[in-house]
Amino acid sequence: MLSEVTKDELFCRYYAQWIRVYKEGAIRKVTMDKYLMTQAWLEKLVPTLKLCEVTRITYQQLLNDYAAQHERQTTMDFHHQLKAAILDAVDDGLIERDPTRKAIIKGKSPTQKKIKYLNQFELHTLLVNLDLHGGISWDWLILLVAKTGMRFSEALAITPKDFDFSHQTLSISKTWDYKGNGGFLPTKNASSVRKIQIDWQTVIQFSELVKGLPKDEPIFVTKERVFNSTVNNILARHCKRLNIPVISIHGLRHTHASLLLFAGVSIASVARRLGHASMTTTQKTYIHIIQELENQDVDLVMRSLSGLS
Repeated sequence: MLSEVTKDELFCRYYAQWIRVYKEGAIRKVTMDKYLMTQAWLEKLVPTLKLCEVTRITYQQLLNDYAAQHERQTTMDFHHQLKAAILDAVDDGLIERDPTRKAIIKGKSPTQKKIKYLNQFELHTLLVNLDLHGGISWDWLILLVAKTGMRFSEALAITPKDFDFSHQTLSISKTWDYKGNGGFLPTKNASSVRKIQIDWQTVIQFSELVKGLPKDEPIFVTKERVFNSTVNNILARHCKRLNIPVISIHGLRHTHASLLLFAGVSIASVARRLGHASMTTTQKTYIHIIQELENQDVDLVMRSLSGLS
């Protein structure tokens, strides 16, 4: 329980204590870091605001001040992380009414985003020019992410034991803590535990690559710490050399999903393959592609109907 808290307690101090009691040890480090960042912003924006002073107006002003420096989606995340603690304070009688009700989420205009994915020709150009001769290298990881759409942390955690070559599947059941001190971690969510079908060419390539390697040790991780910037820099050099759009390793995941959608694979199947918690996540992430496919469907319907007369 939260120790003796009164209505005169500073909001930022209450929130810090709430995080320690309800979140510490219960969530992943990367999520915990987001809560701590929210706490730091509270201390910066409203260092003297008391719980009894948290009203709809003061809360809206807090959101507005945060939104002045962040995009709308980031402001929405900030709001959600505060709301849980505030509702607990309301339940405990520390705040009279829910100040988050009807909150307006604002934010800066989104910055110009880099191209998130390659088209089929560009991806083919990249893959056929990877250096896959010799032993394990980051080019092999680039190939695996492009062929499976898995997350970078999931790819780092892959061991030889995860491959089932006879059934052409790859099991995703863990991630690698590359942002921390290394070691295996659980997957992002329960839906991320999955089996991904892999093509016969990938089966042949990786069955040779992992031959003789320790079954339970990660294929791509050595004793040295891994940084995603290392792989992103290698991928960027390949893209520049081949005169194709420069994307990140996460962009390969987007590429994989985009090509599947354009090929007519259902949103439900793509969501399962990517390990999304729900189809809603997939729809939000790839709305631009879904809209383009819907426009193609309209054209197809019109052509079909015109042929009936």
